[in-house]
Amino acid sequence: MFTVLSQFKAAMAFFFSRVNLFLLFHLLVATPIFSESSFSSHAISTTKFLDLAKDPQLFDWMVGIRRKIHENPELGYEEFQTSELIRVELDKLGISYKYPVAVTGVIGFIGTGLPPFVALRADMDALPMQELVEWEHKSKVPGKMHACGHDAHVAMLLGAAKILKEHENEIRGTVVLVFQPAEEGGAGARKILDAGVLENISAIFGLHIAPTFSVGEVAARAGPIFAGSGFFEATINGRGGHAAIPQHSIDPILAASNVIVSLQHIVSREANPLDSQVLTVGKFQGGGAFNVIPDSVTIGGTFRAFSKESFMQLRHRIEQVITGQAAVQRCNATVDFLDEEKPFFPPTVNNGNLHEFFQSVAGSLIGSNKVKDLQPLMGSEDFAFYQEVFPGYFFLLGMEDASVERLELPHSPYYKVNEDALPYGAALHASLATSYLLKLHQQVPVVEGKHHDEL
Repeated sequence: MFTVLSQFKAAMAFFFSRVNLFLLFHLLVATPIFSESSFSSHAISTTKFLDLAKDPQLFDWMVGIRRKIHENPELGYEEFQTSELIRVELDKLGISYKYPVAVTGVIGFIGTGLPPFVALRADMDALPMQELVEWEHKSKVPGKMHACGHDAHVAMLLGAAKILKEHENEIRGTVVLVFQPAEEGGAGARKILDAGVLENISAIFGLHIAPTFSVGEVAARAGPIFAGSGFFEATINGRGGHAAIPQHSIDPILAASNVIVSLQHIVSREANPLDSQVLTVGKFQGGGAFNVIPDSVTIGGTFRAFSKESFMQLRHRIEQVITGQAAVQRCNATVDFLDEEKPFFPPTVNNGNLHEFFQSVAGSLIGSNKVKDLQPLMGSEDFAFYQEVFPGYFFLLGMEDASVERLELPHSPYYKVNEDALPYGAALHASLATSYLLKLHQQVPVVEGKHHDEL
């Protein structure tokens, strides 16, 4: 009896083992390696990144980095101390990197070192401004100030790097850290691309802190968010002389005045009212005495539009109007668009698919009620250069706490950063990168091959 029962049990065990193997085989064939449910569970797990970023030790570390950079602001392509600080911290974390890239840039790598690749970007440069905020960590460099939050951007990306390194075994690909020089008019993004260090990037994410949204909120939209921008400078030449006998002179001040008025007609009378454009003359230099007509006048300004077509039409008409109106007043004019010094920034246009992804990840991390819609702004951002090469997404990170104080807008000598925003930026960086890499793995189909019962 015992022998028969043992044989029966053994037979049944063999039968069920074969059934289980059969079911497992078909489950593996029919199901993608990374299913939608696996992505969702991973996306939920990334919410822990915010708790990690808010940990007092990591928070204080980011604040310390930000304040060191703030005390020692450096202009575009001069960010040598900032770059050294970044490299020292990456060395401590055991993160490999390339340096120098585009003079002072640093490109770090976390993960497998293999595709897919997703990039996170932070700009490093300061502005040629005198800081007027009196505090312990005020700029120590006269005439230079971090008045646009790039010091905070570096600190947040380093915070994300620290979190990502601690979870490197969970990264399904490679996160590329882009510490970029010269965003403020120097087109550092373009030089980074020209250096050829960002190859095979599937997507890139960037952020900018904003005093117009509350701490813990983000704002973005699909499509254009910032305008393309360019600059121009024109010299209008006449013939100087005594102000009391203008008939013997050719007055370039009068010519320049007519030029400025006529330039305003381009936007008001020629542009489609539904196609937002800006043309502003912010520079007028000429003459130095009350009773002297000068030989020449120099004017300069900026022009902006949300499409390349509108931008190029503006540029064309600016040159036509300046030279034509100068000629009407018997002057001649030369126009320089400063392509080398202040190159054209294309419009910043967010990828539509990345917008849906961003809303999902940010909503899971901070709550969908804190993911706001952003109206397009006429400011510009050289992140747009990356978006011309691969899919990119740029968003604003709120830092206002109205119960404490109203913060000044960027490029003000009274600009301040609410450091309570730092954990949100670090956590969003880390979550977007890891979630997007997992999403890419989901989309890779399973390669069908020979299957064996030994599964």
